[in-house]
Amino acid sequence: MSTKAALETVWHVPDDLWSRIAPILGPEKQPGTRGRPAAPFRQVFDAIIYVLRTGCQWSAVPRERFGAAPTTVHGRFRQWTEAGHFSQIWKLMLEVYDDTLGIDWKWLSMDGCITKAPLGGEETGKSPVDRGKLGTKRSVLIDGRGAPLSVVVAGANRHDKTLAIRTIDEMVAERPEKRVYRLHHLCLDKGYDYADIIAGVLERDFILHLKKRGIKEEETVSGGRKYPARRWKVERTNAWHNKFRRLLVRWERKSEHYLAMVALASTLIIYRILAAA
Repeated sequence: MSTKAALETVWHVPDDLWSRIAPILGPEKQPGTRGRPAAPFRQVFDAIIYVLRTGCQWSAVPRERFGAAPTTVHGRFRQWTEAGHFSQIWKLMLEVYDDTLGIDWKWLSMDGCITKAPLGGEETGKSPVDRGKLGTKRSVLIDGRGAPLSVVVAGANRHDKTLAIRTIDEMVAERPEKRVYRLHHLCLDKGYDYADIIAGVLERDFILHLKKRGIKEEETVSGGRKYPARRWKVERTNAWHNKFRRLLVRWERKSEHYLAMVALASTLIIYRILAAA
């Protein structure tokens, strides 16, 4: 499959992906329940992807296109979020990705990304890059191909260093044991150049590549060998996330709802990486 075809925007959940998602969501209606048939889960899921992609209000979901009322779509989104289904789907896709290509643990990168949050809510704060308007920060950890392994959300006024260790510790995928022939490198920019962060990263047995404050050239903290630039991949993943307009501008007041959208976007990113392989 060509890269151009594989990286086309996903507007509807593909058949092979749906076959993995459906068992997590469970039955559309409990056996023996009376009343009208429930809106098909696949159409509801497509409608949620539509909201994630376009950034539209829930009330703007076209019923004639998805066969479900906007209130039904939003209700299912809340229900699945509370049940943790979006996080489970993200974890499942990482397992499929690991079985198919293998998570590239050798080269990890981490960085923060600030976006707007006009309605405020949990884990928002005054943005230092947008004239003090409310915003949110995503701290993202990726593997060597750009697949999201962890995303932590906080207020836009939180410094990257305050989220670094938490982002590492909350990886969705289970990190394999480090061996002599399986070294784990972690690339960070100068925003993480603090003694406590360096100590925390080294304590977690990473080979740290850190751009030092006040020094132009990238330096390796644990060892003097130089490597090709690799941290740009996390910036690319941040750009991929921001292609989902519901992430570019956050409208969810509850952080768990925003994180559910992040998990769904991360799932689709991983699917596209697999499709391009």
